[in-house]
Amino acid sequence: WTTAVSVIKCRAAVAWEPSKPLVMEEIEVAPPQAHEIRIKIVATGVCHTDLYHLFEGKHKDGFPCVLGHEGAGIVESVGSEVTKFNPGDKVIPLFISQCGQCRFCKSPKTNLCEKGWYDVMSESDTRFTCKGKKVLQFMGTSTFSEYTVVNEIAVAKIHPSAPLDKVCLLGCGVATGYGAALNTAKVEPGSTCAVFGLGAVGLAAVMGCKNAGAKRIIAIDINPTKYEKAKVFGATEFVNPKDHNKPISQVLHEMTNGGVDFSLECVGSVARSALESCVKGWGVSVLVGWTDMDDFAARPIQLIAGRTWKGSLFGGFKSKDGVPKLVNEYLEKKVKLDEFVTHNMTLAQVNDAIQLMQTGDCIRSVLSVALQ
Repeated sequence: WTTAVSVIKCRAAVAWEPSKPLVMEEIEVAPPQAHEIRIKIVATGVCHTDLYHLFEGKHKDGFPCVLGHEGAGIVESVGSEVTKFNPGDKVIPLFISQCGQCRFCKSPKTNLCEKGWYDVMSESDTRFTCKGKKVLQFMGTSTFSEYTVVNEIAVAKIHPSAPLDKVCLLGCGVATGYGAALNTAKVEPGSTCAVFGLGAVGLAAVMGCKNAGAKRIIAIDINPTKYEKAKVFGATEFVNPKDHNKPISQVLHEMTNGGVDFSLECVGSVARSALESCVKGWGVSVLVGWTDMDDFAARPIQLIAGRTWKGSLFGGFKSKDGVPKLVNEYLEKKVKLDEFVTHNMTLAQVNDAIQLMQTGDCIRSVLSVALQ
């Protein structure tokens, strides 16, 4: 594999500045250094967190960058000291690392890792250049590029028969929602759940509630066209907050004799409503939707009365361990993935895919990036 020592020129969608369309450019991708892996990206999903960085976060220091963090591909070359990956391996790059050594990795209580990024979404250390300028790598992955370089602690080797244009969704959205129900909320058999927001993350949370044995799964969204999709994943009822002239939490209290056992907030903006929808005494509400824009509030009595408010990052899955298992569960038909994909497009159509997500007209668009 002589490419291991050479720069690769390839196509990537570059975000030169916030709130502007991405531009297809030829970029240079440097060879992997020690403990790094260069990956040919075959397919990538477009996730709302990409849009958050582009349109909402407004971190000027985070540009220019190559977005994308929900991809799957094939190892092209490995840097020195990489022993567990070989060219040709099918892999999923991970925006949450698992070094296996830090206090977080050693604890069964969390899936965080000290070596991961959390404060900045675009690391200053990058293997990308374009037109002589350094281009940042988004969340350490940057899957809107035909090739990317990722640290080996943030790569999962997956089953060789896995279809990359489906399992790429396990790199973020589906794992996030599914795990929030199973790992973080710990939804119980026979329970009643409410899921706020029916994008890919919310629908995956619905699937997690169903697989955990929930009896009632109330799907909540202001877009009624999402209900049929939610039924496919196990929703039993649908509520549109716009159909009611009282708070959604009150509507849910009346539907459930005092509140749901578990609520999952997959929007990023209705944390308090989700908490207040839970029954007092034991209700658990989980924050899943990614945002860091505003503070959130609640009255102390809402927690004093026995509710629990939790957050979930990547569904609580330890990334290198969890993703290969989820891929196997998909291959065994225990986890749905195909049903999330509403649009198949090319990398060159990335701006169209972003627009589809902004308007809510898709669940997941999957872009084909490089040929297998």
